[in-house]
Amino acid sequence: MTAEPGTDRSESFGEALLGAVLDRAHELPPHLIGPLVADVVERLGGRRPQVLLQDYGQLLLVPLRGEGLTGGDPQDIDASIAGRCFLDAQPVEMPEDDGVRVHLPLLDGGDQVGVMAVTLDRVDDDDRRLLARLSGLVADLLVTKHGYSDLFFSTRRGEPMSVAAEIQWSLLPPLAMVMPRVAVAGILEPAYDVAGDSFDYALNGDILHVAMIDAMGHGLGAATMATVAIGAYRHARRLGTGLSEIYAAMDAAVAHQFGPDHFVTAQMMRLDTTTGRVHLVNAGHPPPILVRDHRVARRLVAPTTLPVGMGGPAPEVTELGLERGDRVLCFTDGLIEEHAVGEEQFGEDQLIDWVNRLERTGRGVRAVARSLSHTLKRARGGHTTDDATLLLVEWRG
Repeated sequence: MTAEPGTDRSESFGEALLGAVLDRAHELPPHLIGPLVADVVERLGGRRPQVLLQDYGQLLLVPLRGEGLTGGDPQDIDASIAGRCFLDAQPVEMPEDDGVRVHLPLLDGGDQVGVMAVTLDRVDDDDRRLLARLSGLVADLLVTKHGYSDLFFSTRRGEPMSVAAEIQWSLLPPLAMVMPRVAVAGILEPAYDVAGDSFDYALNGDILHVAMIDAMGHGLGAATMATVAIGAYRHARRLGTGLSEIYAAMDAAVAHQFGPDHFVTAQMMRLDTTTGRVHLVNAGHPPPILVRDHRVARRLVAPTTLPVGMGGPAPEVTELGLERGDRVLCFTDGLIEEHAVGEEQFGEDQLIDWVNRLERTGRGVRAVARSLSHTLKRARGGHTTDDATLLLVEWRG
């Protein structure tokens, strides 16, 4: 495209500022993200730049170490200004003695990497626009560079992690995805020792594909079985097959690899994001819960088939329609079967009661899923002898 004579093609300040990130991003080693952020913030007139990453337990925001970045102690997500920015996914400005401390969510595809904070003498709309765009670039950098280094993993890990958990975390998609028509958020407990639970999703065109699994047993054996089940699910899904065929592919893979005495409970769902029509297959999981108008409307009880690996018959596919704003909560049995010695199981009634309480906050699926998982763990007395996983899907219409 040829510019008209006299067109100003010089760099504006904002273009030059963000260009400093873009021009260096492709060859930037992961450990130099901090100095790059510090340099850009200084050019903006800011100081004390800080990048805070969410820990695997989703309890703390941990400062990323790097030359030019401000360190400090981890911050409680539920009791800090940075945590408020993180949970609401909105910038938060706080006056301080030497200026204004601005906290910005680090968002990538609706998933939230963490929070970026910087102090300015004063903040105007131009500053807000540039900082918002800078935080978006930083989030993309963190996600892109994550696969090249252990730096970000080490920052986020708050305690020793089992080998089984290492496998499961490497298998997971991003914990959240927020798009105009649909949102997804999931969480695994115990974060540092999860073994057999996992979930997966993919948005292919207008169709959201979702799966949740729970492999029998504990430790490396369960993690290995979960890996095979998720791999078979992705392979069949990417071939464009239906839910019955996906179930058959997972069943055959688990049976062939582990024999008839091993199995994986599973739940697979397809959501047409243009119409809200859902197709669901349940292979041994507790039924999902439908949340409408911020209250549990009903349990989505449907015919079930045998868990994958047991050679069950072709599953019956259940179909239902969602209304705009509806949420579907899928969960594994570890969430409701936990109990202290000599006491009753936690149970679905208590689960539903807590869902109703937390839904009234009006927060997005990512914040609700996180709060629900942590609240339920506290309500169970902190007991997590089995994996306890939940996945929340919202049809936004």
